[in-house]
Amino acid sequence: MEWQTRITELLQIKYPIIQGGLAYLAYADLAAAVSNAGGLGQITAMSLPSTDDLLKEIQRVRTLTSKPFGVNFAIGMHGVNYMDRVQVAIDEQVPVVTITGGNPTPILETLQSTDIKTLVLVSSSRQAQKAEQLGASAVIVVGQEGGGHLGRDDVGTMVLVPQVVDAVKIPVVASGGIGDGRGWMAAHALGAEGIEMGTRFIATEECVDASASFKKALIESSEFDTTVIKRSIQAPARVLKSDFVDKILEIERVSPTYEALKDYISGEANKRWIYDDIKEEGFGWAGQVTGMIHDIPTVAELFDRMIKEAEQIRGKWGAV
Repeated sequence: MEWQTRITELLQIKYPIIQGGLAYLAYADLAAAVSNAGGLGQITAMSLPSTDDLLKEIQRVRTLTSKPFGVNFAIGMHGVNYMDRVQVAIDEQVPVVTITGGNPTPILETLQSTDIKTLVLVSSSRQAQKAEQLGASAVIVVGQEGGGHLGRDDVGTMVLVPQVVDAVKIPVVASGGIGDGRGWMAAHALGAEGIEMGTRFIATEECVDASASFKKALIESSEFDTTVIKRSIQAPARVLKSDFVDKILEIERVSPTYEALKDYISGEANKRWIYDDIKEEGFGWAGQVTGMIHDIPTVAELFDRMIKEAEQIRGKWGAV
C-alpha cells in the first residue's frame, strides 16, 4: 500500500512516522535506523555537550543513512544557548528541524531563508496557529498521554488532534499514546497526516544509550505506572513512577519552586537511571503507551509490525 500524505511529501520519507527528540537518547544509531526503515529519525541537539558534538553526531548519522533525518531542539532547557547549535544545523544543511518547548520564533525566523523544513511541537490550537503564522512547515500535536513535556491543559490526543486539524492549514502530526499500527491509523482518522512516537522507540535495539533496566521498566510497566511531575513550576512532564519520583512530588507539595526541584529534575538525575541503572537516584521520561510495550524489537521489526497492522485496518475500512 502507498502511504503518501503531505508529511511524507514534505519530509521526503516513505512512511509518515517520526521519531521523537528523546532527551539523552536520540542519537545517530536510533535516528539512522528509523530513517532507514522509512520514517524520519532525529538526533537531539540540546542533550549534547557542545556544538562540536552536535556536528559530529550529524556527520555520524550521514555515515549510517542516506535518508532524510531531523535535528530536535528542546529549547526549554535551562541555561543552554541554542542558536549556535541552530547554526550548525544550517551549515550542515540538515533536512528537518523540530522545535519543542519554549518560544520557537527565533529559530523559525532564522530558518526562513533556508530550505530546512520546520516542525513545531504544540499542545493547543492557539499554539498551532501561532506556529503556522511564524512559518512552520507543520505542527506536531502532543496529547496528555505522551511522555516528557506536555501541555498544561491535560487534553488527550483523541480530542486535541482534530481541533488542531480544524484550526490550521499546514499538516498536523499526532503524538502521545501512539505505539502501534492501530494508533497510527487512529491518528489518520482524526485528520492527522503523520505520527510521532517517543517512548515506543526507546524500547528498541537501536536505542543503544538506554540502560537495560530502563527498557525493562518500560516493558513491565502498565498504563497506570506513569505520573506527571513539574506541574508546580508550570512545566508538566510525564515520567515512570518510582520512589525517586515520589520525592519530586513531595518537594512540589512542600516547596513548589524550581530552586527546590532543580537537582531532582535535572538532566543528570535523568541520566542516572536511563544511562546508569540507578533507579533510586534518578527518573525516566515515559508516556502512557508504556502499557502497550511488551518487547524490544529492532526498529525495522517494529515498522514491519506496524505497517501490517495498519494495512489490515485500511483493508477493513475499504470493506465498510
